[in-house]
Amino acid sequence: MAFKTKVAERDEWSYAPAVGVGPLRFGMTVDEVVEAAETFGRTKVGDCARDHPIFTPTRKVEVHRRGVAPSPPAVTAYVSRAVGLFCIAADAVHGPQVAYDGLLLVGRDMSELESDAIAYAEAMGVQFRYTPEGYAGPDDPGIVMRGQPVGQVLRSRPLFMVTRDGAHTEWDSMPSEEYRVNGHSTA
Repeated sequence: MAFKTKVAERDEWSYAPAVGVGPLRFGMTVDEVVEAAETFGRTKVGDCARDHPIFTPTRKVEVHRRGVAPSPPAVTAYVSRAVGLFCIAADAVHGPQVAYDGLLLVGRDMSELESDAIAYAEAMGVQFRYTPEGYAGPDDPGIVMRGQPVGQVLRSRPLFMVTRDGAHTEWDSMPSEEYRVNGHSTA
């Protein structure tokens, strides 16, 4: 059941709960993420700030789309030393389109996504959920909806996740870098 049409110029990646998104699979090492992402674009690997001492050191792999002028990463993959790849963030502007059973999740106006999540839940006889910040999305613990400011509009930036070392939920596992996107707080 499709609620919105495909966004032009976006690759389409599939999502499999607890497995991965597109060519990226949860549990991959940094080198495996870089290799898998090469088909999409160029990569840059860096260290994440160690804000939470219970987590092992985390690296981030920023993936920039091929053929696009310098821009923010289309995808940011977070890799923990203990569990491997645990979080994949799709940029609202440059990221690939990912759908959850036909419900497009990337780059959507947050209020439109909320309306579509409610309509989807009613049509399918399932639940939807809100994040602690008030963003609506599918009732899937592996998807944490985030807002990314794009001009005057707040667009959807989903995080596809599994729990990492020492965390109880995906929300607890969220990388601290994802609390700020493009220099703006998403809270």
